[in-house]
Amino acid sequence: MALEHAILASLTEQDASGYDLTRRFDKSIGFFHSASHQQIYRVLKRMDEAGWVDVETVTQDGRPDKKMYRASEAGRAELTRWIAQPSEPSHLRSELAVKIRAATDADIPALRGEVTRYRDGHAARLDVYRLIEKRDFPNPAALSGSPLRQYLVLRGGIRVEEGFTNWCQEILDALPSKGHPQP
Repeated sequence: MALEHAILASLTEQDASGYDLTRRFDKSIGFFHSASHQQIYRVLKRMDEAGWVDVETVTQDGRPDKKMYRASEAGRAELTRWIAQPSEPSHLRSELAVKIRAATDADIPALRGEVTRYRDGHAARLDVYRLIEKRDFPNPAALSGSPLRQYLVLRGGIRVEEGFTNWCQEILDALPSKGHPQP
């Protein structure tokens, strides 16, 4: 997925300045597609040149003017084209999985620490996702349209984090504790 498509998706939900988009990436979109402040502004410039966004300059008192972006008709057409284009299912690339495969008995204490760190990180992200779910989607059965699709993406994130958290705990339960190697 190109960053352009993630930005177009965001702009179809709500017009935004570059700063607004950066904040959205920090709070929601960034959970599945990350981008730096500089990357977003570079891509917005390219999207403007390609005609995928309409730009309105907003004058602000005591502050520099800001540019507000919205997906243009050409941008919406590009997003529609991209959505219809088949994409390959993503493959899990996990440094942790390689570490688990490569570990020797002597590496188990360090490996347990690494797995614990992963488990705790995924559990923390799971907590964030569940808070977002509770705050933003208190009645999922009543959702439709864009809010329903946003909720479904969040549910996917919840399931992924549940899976990683459970997998890490399964590893910790299966690995020997310090000083107790398995036969």
